[in-house]
Amino acid sequence: MLETDRLILRPLTPADTPSIQRFASAREIADTMISIPHPYPMGEAERYVAKRIAEFEQGQSRAFAIERKSENQFCGVIEIRDVDREHSQAELSFWLAVEAWGQGYMSEALKPLLYLGFENLDLNRLYAYHMVRNPGSGKVLQKNGFTQEGILRQRIRKSGVFEDVKLWALLRQDWQNNSTGVAATN
Repeated sequence: MLETDRLILRPLTPADTPSIQRFASAREIADTMISIPHPYPMGEAERYVAKRIAEFEQGQSRAFAIERKSENQFCGVIEIRDVDREHSQAELSFWLAVEAWGQGYMSEALKPLLYLGFENLDLNRLYAYHMVRNPGSGKVLQKNGFTQEGILRQRIRKSGVFEDVKLWALLRQDWQNNSTGVAATN
């Protein structure tokens, strides 16, 4: 479990599936998330959580439910996935429920996850993608030290339309040089 001033990040469990199903079904979430379809199929949350739990057991991912401490309420997901041990890198992915947008929660959640990735998982590089028309995700990444590495033209097809995606990355050395020393709470 990871903790910040306002948030608890805890491993995903099957009990999170109703919240994931409800929030991921919102058009606003699915519209700008590469891997979330709309409409969000019934049973997709169960499949997603089961997959992330299996990947955790295999050392391939660390997925967390984001909860607001003040309400003990699920408000999103943040994960390090596709851990590549050979090259010491992994992908960062995240989303928040619409009502949690614009309150700084994702930047807050990202800090202990970066610590986990670089210190506990011994990664050298974390990378993230976001659709060009989702600048909010880019702002979160930039605010937390990520560097935009490029634009992948027509990288994905969303609702039948090919869309450009930005690629961002943060290296361990850059994180160490800019880190405020935020530690994960176990």
